[in-house]
Amino acid sequence: MQTFLELIRNPFYDNGPNDKGIAIQLGVSLLRVFAGFLLGVLIALPLGVLVGSSELLRGALNPVIQLLRPVSPLAWFPVGLAAFAASEKAAVFVIAICSLWPTLINTAAGIASVPEDYKNVARVFRFSPWKYLTRVLLPYALVYILTGFRLGLGIAWMVIVAAEMLSGGTGVGFFIWDSYNALDLNRVMAAILLVGLVGWVLDSVLGYALRKVRV
Repeated sequence: MQTFLELIRNPFYDNGPNDKGIAIQLGVSLLRVFAGFLLGVLIALPLGVLVGSSELLRGALNPVIQLLRPVSPLAWFPVGLAAFAASEKAAVFVIAICSLWPTLINTAAGIASVPEDYKNVARVFRFSPWKYLTRVLLPYALVYILTGFRLGLGIAWMVIVAAEMLSGGTGVGFFIWDSYNALDLNRVMAAILLVGLVGWVLDSVLGYALRKVRV
């Protein structure tokens, strides 16, 4: 507890590249998480709508999704490093790849479960594709989509620690690894506690949004 209090007592100090306060480390990690998560959403959301709308596409892509979804984030890091030749971009790439699956799967499930009555009403009123998407599909699937966001963001926050241990530099994952190398397990445990608290806050925010939508 003493080490934890020391970390949060002066969280914004900056003594060089390898010695920064825990708030700076968490801030860098959160920026990477949100960048990777948003990139994953931009890929997963439209693809989930397409997969959920077409049984043929769902059957074709499901084996690919089930094949890639369980791959460890540590396995994706060398791919990102080879593609972008920069550890910072590789970390964002890993977060995007690992966090997009819940959004894709839940969006597809929500779109596929739209009742036939809703579809028939849209046909009767001759909704355009855009109006059908924004007035029928997305509103009905919103709970599914937000659930996917919640799961995906949780995965992104878990993945960042592993990615930053490999990428080095700054971030809470690097902080934990650097503290371990310095044999300071108290700082490791204090940082793990902070990671858990931040993850709890992120999950609570999306959980609150999900409850509001369900009401």
